[in-house]
Amino acid sequence: MLNSSLVSIIIPVYNSEKFILSALNSVISQTFLDWELIIIDDYSIDNSLKLILDIAKSEKRIQIIRNNRNYGAGITRNKGIQLAKSRYIAFLDSDDIWHPDKLKIQIGLMEKFQWAFTHTSYGYISNDGKKMDKIFKVSEKPVNYNQLLKRTEVFTSTVIYNQDLIGKHFMSDHRRKQDYALWLSILKSGTNSYPIHEVLSYYRLRVRDLVNKRHTA
Repeated sequence: MLNSSLVSIIIPVYNSEKFILSALNSVISQTFLDWELIIIDDYSIDNSLKLILDIAKSEKRIQIIRNNRNYGAGITRNKGIQLAKSRYIAFLDSDDIWHPDKLKIQIGLMEKFQWAFTHTSYGYISNDGKKMDKIFKVSEKPVNYNQLLKRTEVFTSTVIYNQDLIGKHFMSDHRRKQDYALWLSILKSGTNSYPIHEVLSYYRLRVRDLVNKRHTA
């Protein structure tokens, strides 16, 4: 049975004390208000959980779960997916942020056209939260399984799917690329992902991303 909120937002957290408040504030600042936020702390050993608990005191739409050990992002997100009872399931990583109109625009289009699975273009922010000029633009047409194999454009913090139309879909328990495997699984079932061209999410380029880029250049 669906609950009264229209969207369940899932955020897995592990040692994200530097960024988690920015992620949470980008949800709380949404112009679309009909949501619940499910935060699963994956046994953080920093101050992440304390920061989350503090902000949840004044925000009743937040539900917090803490793992009894570190499981990785796949299993952690799956706990949120299992608990989600809203029609739509959205994902946000703990170091990324959303545009204030993200849910309003994306859910509006999904409701209007009855799209079951969508993703959006996204921008980039620096490690200290400054917006960068770089933008990733999604395709012009709906993305199917074979197209995603050729171009990895479905970014987790942009995804929303309608569990009322396609049911719950879960991630693998692998610690790497479990989100990509989930998108492929949904697409392989015959559901295309509809691209939304507005930049509605921002991926944080952390120091480790820049180091990896230099090492692989």
